[in-house]
Amino acid sequence: MHLYLEPSIFYNSPLLLQILQFKSSLKPTLSSNNHLPIQELKHNLRRGNARLPLNTMLLVQYLLGGFVAALLGFALLPGLRRRKKKSKGDEGNSTGIQTYGENVVGKGARDGSTDVIVVGAGVAGSALAYTLGKDGRNVLVIERDLSEPDRIVGELLQPGGYLKLIELGLEDCVEAIDAQRVLGYALFKDGKDTKVSYPLEKFDDDVSGRSFHNGRFIQRMREKAASLPNVKLEQGTVTFLIEDNGTVKGVNYKTKNGEELKAHAPLTVVCDGCFSNLRRSLCTPKVEVPSHFVGLVLENCELPYPNHGHVILADPSPILFYPISSTEVRCLVDVPGQKLPSVANGEMANYLKTVVAPQLPAQLHDAFISAIDRGTVRTMPNKSMPASPDPTPGALLMGDAFNMRHPLTGGGMTVALADIAVLHNLLTPLRDLSDSSALCRYLESFYTLRKPTASTINTLAGALYKVFCASPDEAMKEMRQACFDYLSLGGVFSSGPVALLSGLNPRPLSLVCHFFAVAIYGVGRLLLPFPSPKRLWIGARLLSGASNIILPIIKAEGVRQMFFPASVPAYYRTPPTGEKR
Repeated sequence: MHLYLEPSIFYNSPLLLQILQFKSSLKPTLSSNNHLPIQELKHNLRRGNARLPLNTMLLVQYLLGGFVAALLGFALLPGLRRRKKKSKGDEGNSTGIQTYGENVVGKGARDGSTDVIVVGAGVAGSALAYTLGKDGRNVLVIERDLSEPDRIVGELLQPGGYLKLIELGLEDCVEAIDAQRVLGYALFKDGKDTKVSYPLEKFDDDVSGRSFHNGRFIQRMREKAASLPNVKLEQGTVTFLIEDNGTVKGVNYKTKNGEELKAHAPLTVVCDGCFSNLRRSLCTPKVEVPSHFVGLVLENCELPYPNHGHVILADPSPILFYPISSTEVRCLVDVPGQKLPSVANGEMANYLKTVVAPQLPAQLHDAFISAIDRGTVRTMPNKSMPASPDPTPGALLMGDAFNMRHPLTGGGMTVALADIAVLHNLLTPLRDLSDSSALCRYLESFYTLRKPTASTINTLAGALYKVFCASPDEAMKEMRQACFDYLSLGGVFSSGPVALLSGLNPRPLSLVCHFFAVAIYGVGRLLLPFPSPKRLWIGARLLSGASNIILPIIKAEGVRQMFFPASVPAYYRTPPTGEKR
């Protein structure tokens, strides 16, 4: 009688087959009444249904054990040698993997290691740090300046962005900062006005847009992130990414005291804003600056439509008003082109008083002049940059460092928060981020999954800005008027575009349908009551102009990813094998 063992873990082992081959060369066949012939046994092993005799199994165990021991010896010996060298003062290669202790990641770290480095603690960086920290990951956030920011943009959060705040558990960050509810927009053109509201009927009463001081909002986000024991915020300027054979291993940064430090982690997320110095390492940036915003704060001023953003279709380009506190209204005057009137010598004040002020509603005129006289005029370039990543193992771009659109529609924070929600869902199943190559391939799906929301908001922002700017072209004048009249129709004609603008309807096809519906509506206005050759010609140029506005933006966003994301192979990427929690 013979005892047999079930070697399930070795059924398809090449090493086992080599051992059996070696044994067969010594004894071609074994006793037929004791064992199977070697060739039949090898065949059954490949099929996964063989049983090994005890003496054969013992031989396998001895040889396999010796082989594994040899492998472990070769693997561990260099590590032991490196550890001895390090104890003698050798710091090692600056581009290698290195673990830092509490002096970098803080007392909250579970084991002193950092899972993710986040460069930048603006809206995107703070929200990402909190989201990942809440999952138990050790996060190091490095921010150039941790004092409260003072900016003139990033002050309007659309309802779609607020819903993402709720999803990420950050909705309380708009509390206790005197944030104002925003329920829609009011449009003004040539002495006429119309109001369009967000389609919020299907949502809870709390859901709406929010407007606030950007700095107050960011400080609340930072406080929320820092409240987690495994998230450390450190003030410092990242000077470069540490790379090793094309893989980002961490960052080199300078603290506020001038000390040069290095931090290493399996994943580094760069979200250091629109002025990022690191994006060129991770993408091919194509930054355009179509205009500048000139910002003022109007005090103790009542808007014509409370709790609404106001858009004046002025000449040469739009002017925005929205509340940022219970006593303050932000005014943003768009000035097209690269060159601005000088603030220092009074050219800007003269431009605002003589060109802009006469086009404002009477209710806002005096407060606007007073804001100019206080001398608090500030400027900001309006940048546009499509997402064009170069997938890099160990690193990822987020926020305005990655993707920008004209801020006319206030969609930047909504896109950033939506991106974080997508990334969070992708990273949740992963326990270990150390396999940079596998993680990079897996996260290629991020660039596809983010497209519905990002491309809808990006395309609409670029298209609306071009439509809302004044033009000497008769066809474009008609397009601008058609857009105003189309939104004034109410019903689906206003709720549809506003749902797209607010991030409540992230469907690119709906955007294209509404955009060309506006163009066709404009042609219809031209042809009624009686068409003429001139009107037909203007109508044809209107349709052509509409196509020339939106199609290049769609091309930059990526037609396939925008409209057919399911056809992109990366759409179906699954977490690396063995990394599911």
